[in-house]
Amino acid sequence: MSVRLFASTLCALLALWVPPLQALAQDCPPVAAPPTPDQLQQGQAKARDRGALWRLKKDGRTSYLYGTAHVGQLDWIFPGPNLRQALRETEVLAVEVDVTAPDTQREMAEAQRSAAPLPLSTEEQQRLDTQAKAACVPTQALAHLHPVMQAVTYVALSGRRAGLDPAFGQEMALLGAARSLQRPIVALETIGLQMSVLLPKEESKARRMLHMTLEGLEKGESPRTLERLGKAWVEGDLALLGDIETLCQCKPSEEERAFHKMLNDDRNPHLARRIAEEHGKGKPVLAAVGLLHMSGPQALPGLLKAQGFEVERLH
Repeated sequence: MSVRLFASTLCALLALWVPPLQALAQDCPPVAAPPTPDQLQQGQAKARDRGALWRLKKDGRTSYLYGTAHVGQLDWIFPGPNLRQALRETEVLAVEVDVTAPDTQREMAEAQRSAAPLPLSTEEQQRLDTQAKAACVPTQALAHLHPVMQAVTYVALSGRRAGLDPAFGQEMALLGAARSLQRPIVALETIGLQMSVLLPKEESKARRMLHMTLEGLEKGESPRTLERLGKAWVEGDLALLGDIETLCQCKPSEEERAFHKMLNDDRNPHLARRIAEEHGKGKPVLAAVGLLHMSGPQALPGLLKAQGFEVERLH
């Protein structure tokens, strides 16, 4: 079974929960650091619009929908002209989950306790340890996580050697901006809801997911998929994101297609309802959601249009 599609969809979610990193060896990628004053000045001066942005109008108010990347490069965190306008014209930031909220770690721990326990064989632990070394993470740094979450976190980190770092994901940049502006932040989903999609409650399914994820890492498929996702995000290429065979460069099995649908399409009606609810509270909203949710038969722009919004893509 090909695991490339599996890696692409899971990474988009788990990149949000990557631990702090340290440079453990000379061949490790540079550790992401806050931009220097010179980098800030240059980044702001050269900022251009990336990803995809829609203007949403309903009931005399204007909100925005922004398709994000959960991994990125330093120059991607600087908003271009259209996104700056959206930030100026909105009063609330809505994200899938607010990973900076005080209760995030507690909620994650609770969600993991509801998943199937997964005792590891010596071989499975060795495979995880190998990926920890490749990701430049101490082998016990993720030991508090469910083994499946450990593996998919290594997927998120695998893009660092190609210059794609979770520290430069769009959500983190927008969350930082909202907090500096003392702007309200709302979560469109809960940690528990997301973890219920990611972590099977049956041991056999959890072990299969672990092996699929490790296989993608071991074959080098995961970082290549991340690079394709990054390129599609920069170009706002919804056609590529909606074509799962091209995205993963594979022939997905029925199991993989079903997982992709559950992780992406099946969550979109709830996300659309929540965005409409927040807009309906009277304050314009900037809703920042992974760009994959803007593609496919249940794409968020179409669902919002069906709820009575005027939807206009700006870039």
